Amino acid sequence: MPYKIFHFKSLTSTQDKAKEFSKKGLSDVVIIADTQTKGRGRFKRKWHSDKNGLWMSILLKQKKIENLQYLTFAAAVAVVKSIKKITNLNTSIKWPNDVHYKGKKLCGILTEGIFGKDNYIAVGIGINVNQNKFPDDIKNIASSLKIIKKQNFSINKIAANIIDEFYTLYNYYNDNKLKKILRIWKEYCDTINKNVTVITTTKKLKGKVIGIDKECNLLLKVKNNTVIKIIEGDVIMSKIYH
Repeated sequence: MPYKIFHFKSLTSTQDKAKEFSKKGLSDVVIIADTQTKGRGRFKRKWHSDKNGLWMSILLKQKKIENLQYLTFAAAVAVVKSIKKITNLNTSIKWPNDVHYKGKKLCGILTEGIFGKDNYIAVGIGINVNQNKFPDDIKNIASSLKIIKKQNFSINKIAANIIDEFYTLYNYYNDNKLKKILRIWKEYCDTINKNVTVITTTKKLKGKVIGIDKECNLLLKVKNNTVIKIIEGDVIMSKIYH
């Protein structure tokens, strides 16, 4: 599918620019920024966005905005497959929107609906590529491809691969082949069948992840074999990485 890339030295965030472009009627555009001054993730958390990462949003015009989580899943798969192709690194997806390596976060994804005269979807992708270090508040939970592989990588090449992989899965989304996206996503997800702690906006739960339902919710088995459906929250893995 044809798309146009807009590259900026600095933006507040690529998601903000995507919303601005949607008001101009643009679609199938990719917005890339060298830096973001107000990069954000889920729950409006600040995302550290210096010039050594890939900060990108894909803007799509959509008649019906539904099942957005599947586009988050599609983006995560595109990231994992692209990282493997370019760096030969086997990364994993942590529900719902993180790509990590040995417990340290490499990538976050934020999918947002934009409603108006026409409806749009903005899929934001942030990847730590060539950073040497991180601020103290995240240095123990974040990593970069350079730190792991001890070499620099082409940010543009990673972006191009991700876009191509994403559009393949986006076609599945438009053809309503959601089960296919979920099946592929599960191949790369390491959250299923793990003992985890889930922190939601109202409580903390411990249990075993037994699956993901068709709405992309996490199914957590807690005490007394009760299964709780988690719509959104943070997953803390109990696995020890070596």
